[in-house]
Amino acid sequence: MHKGKKAVLVFGVGPLQESIIGRAKKMGLYTVGIDPCENAVCRDCVDAFEVVGGQDYEGTCAVVEKLGIDAIVTAATDKPLVMMARVAEKYGFPFYSVETAQWSTDKFQMKQRFIEGGIPCARGRLIHNAEEANDLYFPIICKPRDNSGSRGVKLCRTKEGLQESIEEALQNSHLDTVLVEEFIEGPEYSIESLHYDGKSEVIQFTEKRTTEFPYNVELGHIQPANISEKNKQKIREIVTKIANTLSFENCPSHTELKINDRGVFVIETSPRLGGDYITSTLTPLSTGVNMEDELLLMSLGEAIHPQPHFVQYAGVRFFAFEEGTIIKHAPDISIVKGWPHVVNFDFSLKQGDVINRITSSLNRYGYLILIADSCGIIEDAFGKYEKAIIERCLND
Repeated sequence: MHKGKKAVLVFGVGPLQESIIGRAKKMGLYTVGIDPCENAVCRDCVDAFEVVGGQDYEGTCAVVEKLGIDAIVTAATDKPLVMMARVAEKYGFPFYSVETAQWSTDKFQMKQRFIEGGIPCARGRLIHNAEEANDLYFPIICKPRDNSGSRGVKLCRTKEGLQESIEEALQNSHLDTVLVEEFIEGPEYSIESLHYDGKSEVIQFTEKRTTEFPYNVELGHIQPANISEKNKQKIREIVTKIANTLSFENCPSHTELKINDRGVFVIETSPRLGGDYITSTLTPLSTGVNMEDELLLMSLGEAIHPQPHFVQYAGVRFFAFEEGTIIKHAPDISIVKGWPHVVNFDFSLKQGDVINRITSSLNRYGYLILIADSCGIIEDAFGKYEKAIIERCLND
């Protein structure tokens, strides 16, 4: 069936999985993709495609047995993790436990584990409605327990606006409660790590840029982040503690945290690759380590020996034009890709489109990826290129 190739089952066949599918094929693997959507964007990228519901355990197992699957992977999404852990448990695939997957996909259970493990994090609890928040100190963050990509996450400065935020969070959840937690001041970072052979290794530190509140959507990332060596060591220790507390093994992790005068505080983590081109594009460019390749090797039960080192600065910036303005001219993608330092550029709006408000990663509309030898050069290039693209899009 595979002509001697090992077969890897990719959970999800959307844009987030395109890169890891390509890496698997480059490694000579037979790629099988499953997705609930019959017209999944990357269905033609895999060697075999099956329509399987996200909660269809029996259907997933049937694909494993029908196509002789040797390994399972996904990228940049939390949704299939519990299903993957159940399948891995049945067939003995290298993966973490079902319990770990459950802790990692419920932000409240995750917070409970953080507290039990002595991991610094924001205080928080569950509520059904605003009337249960009389004892809370504002501002607070209101978020769904079981979603990602900033969907339904909002800052509430007063109790008056809390019920609306709760309802928005519930619209992005399958549960009947939401998590409210104290707001932690300070810049936000993500930490890209690998967990294997009982070890936890930080591969890269990523600096974030986000929208203004009340929403907190990621608009950019730069590697390596400007973090002191003292704080980097603290973060390495925290990542190891997280791995021990949540039992991370045979997996990557993407951990979001903030740093302020009081210390380092973990916002949340997940035993999977980071999205927003962080691990598919930026990390290989900045460290020489392709975490997708390492994940594929781990999923096959093979040894990995990552050796991260500084190569160059790499960054991605998502566009955030003024809400309500109209696109007058779409930028020429081929021209922008030819500018110095540009690795990739994409823009989904066309002439006549009205700029929407960015409320989650799902309604962003374009990005620019750059590389440079210094942080100053990359920041200057982002500023210059964004200005040029905005002028092209919005001016007559």
